[in-house]
Amino acid sequence: MSLKYSFEGEYKLPSVQSSVTLSVQTRRSWLASFARSSICSFLGSAVNVGYLQIEEDDTKSTFGDKLAVNSIHVRVLDQNFWQRVLLSGDLGFGEAYMLGEIEIDNLTGVMRLWIENQDSFSELSSYAARMLSYVSSLSNVMFGQTKYQARLNAIASYDQSNDLFQSFLSDEMMYSCALWSADEGGVDGDLRSGPRPGDLESAQRRKIHHVLKKARVRPGHRILEFGSGWGGLAIEAARTFGCEVDSLTLSVEQKKLAEERITAAGLEGKVRIHLLDYRDIPVEFKNAFDAFVSIEMLEHVGSRHYKDYFALVDYALKPRNATVVVTSSTFPESRYTGNQAQDFMRKYMWPNSCLPSATALITAAHTGGQSRFTLEGVENHAAHYPRTLRTWDRRLKENLKQEVIVKSYPSLADPVEYAIFKRKWEYFFAYAGEGFVQGYITCHMLTFIRANDVSTSS
Repeated sequence: MSLKYSFEGEYKLPSVQSSVTLSVQTRRSWLASFARSSICSFLGSAVNVGYLQIEEDDTKSTFGDKLAVNSIHVRVLDQNFWQRVLLSGDLGFGEAYMLGEIEIDNLTGVMRLWIENQDSFSELSSYAARMLSYVSSLSNVMFGQTKYQARLNAIASYDQSNDLFQSFLSDEMMYSCALWSADEGGVDGDLRSGPRPGDLESAQRRKIHHVLKKARVRPGHRILEFGSGWGGLAIEAARTFGCEVDSLTLSVEQKKLAEERITAAGLEGKVRIHLLDYRDIPVEFKNAFDAFVSIEMLEHVGSRHYKDYFALVDYALKPRNATVVVTSSTFPESRYTGNQAQDFMRKYMWPNSCLPSATALITAAHTGGQSRFTLEGVENHAAHYPRTLRTWDRRLKENLKQEVIVKSYPSLADPVEYAIFKRKWEYFFAYAGEGFVQGYITCHMLTFIRANDVSTSS
């Protein structure tokens, strides 16, 4: 049996009474030393699965089973790492990686270690960090996504350089889970036989067609979409399925590029992109649409507004022969709460977001639609997300050019700032990918039809 916690090298806590000890600790503040000691003591009993080695200068600390398959080495380059983790737990760890305060030999492995020891690691956050998280989640519950906040969130999440997203997304510019088939080697084909050109494009087109077929659209149908992205689904709906689409976004950058793509496809008049909050849909939208689709936009609605969201969908759809298809990253029911603490995703990628559960959305559709919707289908696409994220990660590393991105972000001309920017995205892809692998988060597609419509499911 391996020792759960050991030090290799000399390490002493500073003492206020000992000037000699303090002089030895010139490179560490008292707070850093206290944080290091506290965290190492905690990890000694927290790492029950896997093996973790933390190296700083001439000191190595080891935790867990040395024979474990998942073996992680972390090298501390800046003592601020210890305070960040002590004060902010896993969020602080992500910030330390982003800022270059640590080096990690296996980023995905670190995420796995955290998830597999989640019950004990969740206790790491200090009282101060828990209070900050409580304030963040309480604000989301009490005030939800106000229209002003929703616009700010869109700026932070999507009003970034289109060049950035074009560097890693498919040609369709779909920033959502692809659907992989045997044609691309399945959900782990890239791991078994390597990635191939065009695989992501094929998988994203399959996803678009799957959604539109589930929406039962036909030539001449009108589709309402909440969350335009860069127009990928709307363009395909008009071009291949013969539909007319009204799509809503809060991102100026997305609207601009989507409209350029619509013009290039010769679909002006068939696809309209509205810079509009979904709560402000005009009266002429009432009972005007044959289908409603929304691809991974519900994460930005907030638990307080799920019912209102589906009430507006009910308002816009025709009373008969109408279909709803929504997809969203979700929490399993056992983990879902409307009070979601701030983590790396909510702070740096999707500010103020809130992952629903499938059950929460089904309930909201029932109440918001005043029982006028019937649940037609539930699909979990979580198994398809890790490969999507791995592909985005590879493409970003291959295609992102500093001289291009600096046109939108002048501060990234600084090599240090550029490195931080890239590490933020690397961390996001690994963080989310392992979350889906381990079932920490899921990805559902829900289909609803009108209460008296006839099911066409096979």
